[in-house]
Amino acid sequence: MKNLDSIVGKKILITGGTGSFGKTVMNYFLKEDIKELRIFSRDEKKQDDLRKIYSNPKLSFILGDVRNYDSVEEASRGVDLIFHAAALKQVPSCEFFPIEAVMTNIIGTENVLNAAEKNGVEKVVVLSTDKAVYPINVMGMTKAIAEKIAASKQQIYKKNTTICTTRYGNVMASRGSVIPLFIDQIKSGKDITITNPKMTRFIMSLDDAVNLVLYAFKNGDPGDTFVQKSSACTVELLASALLEIFESNNEIKIIGTRHGEKLYETLVSTEEMMRTIDLEGFYKIQSDNRDLNYEKYFSDGRDINIDSLDEYNSHNTKQLSYDELKEVLLSNNYVKKELNIL
Repeated sequence: MKNLDSIVGKKILITGGTGSFGKTVMNYFLKEDIKELRIFSRDEKKQDDLRKIYSNPKLSFILGDVRNYDSVEEASRGVDLIFHAAALKQVPSCEFFPIEAVMTNIIGTENVLNAAEKNGVEKVVVLSTDKAVYPINVMGMTKAIAEKIAASKQQIYKKNTTICTTRYGNVMASRGSVIPLFIDQIKSGKDITITNPKMTRFIMSLDDAVNLVLYAFKNGDPGDTFVQKSSACTVELLASALLEIFESNNEIKIIGTRHGEKLYETLVSTEEMMRTIDLEGFYKIQSDNRDLNYEKYFSDGRDINIDSLDEYNSHNTKQLSYDELKEVLLSNNYVKKELNIL
């Protein structure tokens, strides 16, 4: 990761800061010359665990929930930068408890952005997901609305707080993801359960996710959405690679697609491609910053080659070969720890 001079001397707040992303970016920020880092979450046990591990006067832990505006507003007082990572992320859980997802992912985002504007925060980066594009499940729907809230707030607050969004795919070995599940099944001597062998997913490391967010923070203009180009693989290939890595003879059992699952995930829709800039390793989706007075704008759209447009998804991105996937997995700290080689 490159040094970010723009965070020097800044006060930073991370919502959902005790999650996988929060802990990774926390380690990075504490190596920089920041003024203060506030970790905001509702998980008191994880906060206590981290408090015992770290002893840094720049680090503080704030117990609260993004659903509660007052607690978010208080936590963001005097803050320069906010990374909004708090969310309900498990697709099946959100399917069964949709109102809980609405409260955290939608109302929580509204609260964070309103608090940021009130307290004069310089910049907010909202973390979103590939599931927000063409959403078919509650998790994706609520994150899609969270993205729309960010875009609308930027229209309102564009002279004050800069708001941009990032989308990323599956983060390897993050909490609740499939790699820890597969490894646990392997070590327990159970069948590996996969939903659909042809299902593809983007493969990103936690460092990739952090790099994307930091890139968006450094390069984002008001309303921008950033996507990092990522490789992908099928779920069947992932299971097979882990079986070989752990030298296991466990069987693979196909259990069928779970509630709300998609066969593949999309990071940039066809419609968004019309306003997307290719930045080599990233896509920058520019915000439509027009107001509702459309008659004062002009564009007949004839310069857009519709036939050339294509969404960016986990089926049409680079597909990892078996050996490439094994190499990626063996470089992951979680996998190395489970192999006792870390």
